[in-house]
Amino acid sequence: MDLVLEAADRHLLTPYVYPAGWPEGEPCRQLLSLFVITNLGALALYLLFGTLSYYFIFDHELKKHPQFLENQVRREITYALRSLPWISVPTVALFFAEVRGYSKLYDNIEDSPYGWSGVFLSMLSFLFFTDMGIYWIHRGLHHKLFYKRFHKPHHLWKIATPFASHAFHPVDGFMQSLPYHVYPFLFPLHKVTYLGLYIFVNVWTISIHDGDYRVPRLLRHVINGSAHHTDHHLYFDYNYGQYFTLWDKIGGSYKSPTSFEGKGPHDYLRKLREK
Repeated sequence: MDLVLEAADRHLLTPYVYPAGWPEGEPCRQLLSLFVITNLGALALYLLFGTLSYYFIFDHELKKHPQFLENQVRREITYALRSLPWISVPTVALFFAEVRGYSKLYDNIEDSPYGWSGVFLSMLSFLFFTDMGIYWIHRGLHHKLFYKRFHKPHHLWKIATPFASHAFHPVDGFMQSLPYHVYPFLFPLHKVTYLGLYIFVNVWTISIHDGDYRVPRLLRHVINGSAHHTDHHLYFDYNYGQYFTLWDKIGGSYKSPTSFEGKGPHDYLRKLREK
């Protein structure tokens, strides 16, 4: 995040926003800047990719499903916009720690102990580490001690749209993002790679709520796509994973998506039309 902060300082904040006497490295200024940048960035990612997915990928026929709520899209967006600033508070604290040099993020490929191969391997390990972390956190949020208070709001959306992707209770949203932020404090990671992965995970979160259940046949039981996550919203105790089905299979919570078996939401609507 320090790359983004440095760019914002150089091109906008130092010349046009902050007083000349307020140094760029001052902690309060960094915290304030990070809070604004984090919120604007999250809002831009959510609205930009959510809108593109909603209009160009999401099947609007799904809005005719009986479990699609009245005014659902507006409610999803409203809930997300109310939650994102609260989610950003602990997130900014972690970004601040990164900026102050407490993480293992590095600037140059030469700083990687294994060069470009190390960068590539770190991308894979990031995906597998965060998938594992999110699986157990997500599954924990389904425990009766936490579900009703923190995770149930996200399950209001049985037939989700891309805008449901960030419509979490703030505690739920931050907890499920925590593995992304923890990784660079445990393992070396290139800063630009981290930014790219951060954008990717936000887009992926939108994609598993987009109602497009197509997955290459060979990967149907490997990749945790929208079909898998739709069944999670519908049937509650299955498919907690983020990218892969590995941990669901290990944890006994894997369910083959009903849409792959001719029993999904689209099939239900087709049967309703036939009647």
